[in-house]
Amino acid sequence: MSQPTPPIPPEDVRSAAEVEDAKLANAQRSYSQGQLVRKRFFAHKPAVVSMAVLVFIILLSVSSIGFSGQGTGWWSKSFSATGLTVDGGRPTMFNAAFLGEHPFGQDSIGRDYFAMVMRGTQQSLLVALGVALSSTFLGVLVGALAGYFRGWIEAVLMRITDVVIVVPLLALAAVFGAYAQGLPGGTLTLALFIGLATWTGTARLVRAEILSLREKEYVAAAIAMGAHPARIILKHMLPNSIGVIVVNATFAIAAAILLETTLSYLGFGVQPPETSLGALIQDNQNAFTTRPWLFWFPGLFIIAIALSVNFIGDGLRDAIDPRQKRSGANRPGWRTAFGLLGRATAEERSGKQVSELSGGPTQMQPPAGMTDHGPDFGHDPTDEKRDS
Repeated sequence: MSQPTPPIPPEDVRSAAEVEDAKLANAQRSYSQGQLVRKRFFAHKPAVVSMAVLVFIILLSVSSIGFSGQGTGWWSKSFSATGLTVDGGRPTMFNAAFLGEHPFGQDSIGRDYFAMVMRGTQQSLLVALGVALSSTFLGVLVGALAGYFRGWIEAVLMRITDVVIVVPLLALAAVFGAYAQGLPGGTLTLALFIGLATWTGTARLVRAEILSLREKEYVAAAIAMGAHPARIILKHMLPNSIGVIVVNATFAIAAAILLETTLSYLGFGVQPPETSLGALIQDNQNAFTTRPWLFWFPGLFIIAIALSVNFIGDGLRDAIDPRQKRSGANRPGWRTAFGLLGRATAEERSGKQVSELSGGPTQMQPPAGMTDHGPDFGHDPTDEKRDS
């Protein structure tokens, strides 16, 4: 008979557990979900650069003229103060030692165009943020209710969504923008009303995500335990679909920038005395051939903001989506992305040597006892003569 194993003293068990914990801690560090998302995002170089550019634009617009836009920052000129036009309103940043008096030039009535562009950037960003928040909130609400309750609630909400989708977005946003002009609140009211026309995409995405999560075991367990539907949606479903919501909200900001620019160009956006980047282009459209700088600077800021937000959304999608396995370090290079290494990669996978990469053509030798046509079961030299 085997002898029973003597019990291990508690102090030895404790010391052994501490040793194993120390080994695990030294072998590999564990990361939380937030740390993993942050690590993946900062490995996405275009997203990091775009975030730096967007932060710079925001800080520049706020610190230069202040929140009021009346020259309370380091730039003393106001966006609404008129004056004498100097040198036809040409920009002084190209022929002055340090920017000059009017780095972006002046408009037809002598207003400093740098201050106007900074104020337009503030208003465009405010509209974009308001549109993204309002459309995301409404889309998440409609999509979550439709996906969880199903039945007649889903039918009614989705038919309303389909009706809104059928109407052209620009026409619907123009109607809401024109109606918002007669209401108090200014830019924020305009942003909220434009959000009423752009929530449908978020609603459909959230509904699809909720339908998928509705079949999970933890949701069924919460329902069996008698949890309230509001608790199930808020505590279990929405946190697990936050990736889709955040990424879609980020792209909605870029879309709202362009939509506000279009509405302001058509005259349904931000109204005087305030201004926006689209309004600046609309106000100076007749001076395109004589003073093109009035288009350059608002257009450059629109492009920079839209591209930055899109790249940030791309980085967030790669960081949050667990199905994205590639990090910034092992992404394909630009030559592979443009197909310049596609042929070499295919030849390497087929077991061939590429002369451009190996320094010269080499011939693959078959294993011993094998030929190009299969195993060598008694090779006859006369076969080569017959083949030739």
